[in-house]
Amino acid sequence: MATTSDFKTGLVIDVDGELLSIVEYQHVKPGKGGAFLKTKLKNLKTSRIVDVSFRAGEKINTAFIEGIKYEYLYREDNLFHFMNQTDFEELVLTDAQVGGNSKYLKENTTVNILMYKGNTVGLEMPTFVDLKVTDTEPGMRGDTVSGATKPAALETGVQIQVPLFVDNGDVLRVDTRSESYVERVS
Repeated sequence: MATTSDFKTGLVIDVDGELLSIVEYQHVKPGKGGAFLKTKLKNLKTSRIVDVSFRAGEKINTAFIEGIKYEYLYREDNLFHFMNQTDFEELVLTDAQVGGNSKYLKENTTVNILMYKGNTVGLEMPTFVDLKVTDTEPGMRGDTVSGATKPAALETGVQIQVPLFVDNGDVLRVDTRSESYVERVS
């Protein structure tokens, strides 16, 4: 049991049986009335973000989420196969459990599978992944400073905006949180 003074980004709380992760919070002290906290919470099952207000000092149930390292092996229809890196047991997750993270999964990627009371509640991707460009318009010489972008399809099927100098076959570092281009690796 914790109070609103213990809030921090990333803390997982249990609200009415739903596991919610704190994305953002702000302490508000109005001129009239008691102080409260405005929060943006992300539902770990549905990935929906909701706005919730809590009174200052209110007691909240925290949830202990354990992150276990797994290696992504392969996809078979709508099932994703992972292997625990310590005991080599295989875990199979559905498309719904993996969610939007599937667009960045490629074989041999290490991820954290989030567990709560023995049940899988989510998947935490690495912050950056390196993916190869499979389809984009040809780059032009001298297009390195203009700041313009073009669409590019990556090896996992995801499309992102990249600078004009990026060509087919380039390996790019992509930020999985913002789904954006970071740098060209090679």
